[in-house]
Amino acid sequence: MLQPVISSLNTNKIILASGSPRRKTILQNHVGLVFDVVPSTFEENIDKSLLPIDYVRETAKQKALEVAQRLCSGEGSPDLIISADTVVTQDNQIFEKPKDYQDAYNMLMRFSGRKHSVCTGVTLLCPVNSSVFTGSKIDGYEDLLMTQFHESTDVIMANLTPDIVNAYIDTGECRDKAGGYGIQGIGASLVEGITGDFYNVMGFPLHRFCKEMLEIYNKK
Repeated sequence: MLQPVISSLNTNKIILASGSPRRKTILQNHVGLVFDVVPSTFEENIDKSLLPIDYVRETAKQKALEVAQRLCSGEGSPDLIISADTVVTQDNQIFEKPKDYQDAYNMLMRFSGRKHSVCTGVTLLCPVNSSVFTGSKIDGYEDLLMTQFHESTDVIMANLTPDIVNAYIDTGECRDKAGGYGIQGIGASLVEGITGDFYNVMGFPLHRFCKEMLEIYNKK
């Protein structure tokens, strides 16, 4: 979707405020975006009693602002900062990366035979004097404009036995995955079906990002 503007877009200095290798791969391989990676050091301590959508939007916002505070001063400031946060939700409870083996086991057994959702919040920040990007003003940040959106994908997990779950956890794939599984890897065999964006389950809503970028990027 971004092919009509990607060459012009890539003349800008773009920062991905995430250390996620999956987000990097999606943006590089499936969008063709050129960017630098500067992981945010924001401590993800937002109140988990928030609705999952509000939680991921606020966490993505704070990640982007933390990077902006480090980079957006003087010459060489980025033209665009992209950040994201992904959680798995079920019954309005938030599930992030498992803390340990038992946590991963509990998550997967809870999802077994049921539907859960994967929700990603994305924040796009640009300088207020940008000639190519648009956004809304942010309280307390006079020099920045922001665009935010979120995407949810429903996932139906197969009926899992303890042996299947234990064997999957033993592969090590679940360690850094929200919800304790990776749909782009061995974890795909645990999933019966999805409704929505596959890439959102990986950690970044590809189609929605492209759609939003087309709206905020002013073609010259």
